[in-house]
Amino acid sequence: MQLELLNTKKWSTRAELAAAVFEWIECWYNPFRRHSSIGMLSPVAFEERHRASPPTS
Repeated sequence: MQLELLNTKKWSTRAELAAAVFEWIECWYNPFRRHSSIGMLSPVAFEERHRASPPTS
């Protein structure tokens, strides 16, 4: 986050920085970070894998 967000510009206000940090975490980090609870897949990859699978009965 330091290199990809914080060091990219001079932030005018704390609110601007807080909004940018929130967006970075929710829109980039969390969707693409691998999670051990879902087989070391990212949430995006996990959803794609299960969306493509036919439902089991």
